[in-house]
Amino acid sequence: MDLIKIAQEACAQDKKVLPAFKAGDTITVTYKIVDEGKERLQKFRGIVLQKRGAGATKTFTVRKISNGVGVERIFPFSSPFIESVEVNKVGKVRRARIFYLRNLTGKKARIKEKKFSATAAQAEVTE
Repeated sequence: MDLIKIAQEACAQDKKVLPAFKAGDTITVTYKIVDEGKERLQKFRGIVLQKRGAGATKTFTVRKISNGVGVERIFPFSSPFIESVEVNKVGKVRRARIFYLRNLTGKKARIKEKKFSATAAQAEVTE
């Protein structure tokens, strides 16, 4: 088992430092899209449903509503296509995986917000 971890760490390239976020937070993920040789940046803003895995296989799921349809996207933490992650709101939830949000619509689908200041978040990231 330890050999697998050693191999994953050896193959791991430069690790990007992402801000601390958890399920219930609203984040904006900026990632690269390659279309026929051209690269562009696209932003995906939504609520984090879960974080799962460990090491090189660690991922997080983000959900947003687009034209009345729920869209979920799974991002690997170690993806070279992720340009940046920005925390917009810190949600107040009691669970680590909030799949119940999939069945809710309208005002029921809102998540209460913790009081959040950008300077405090920057202080946590630098520590």
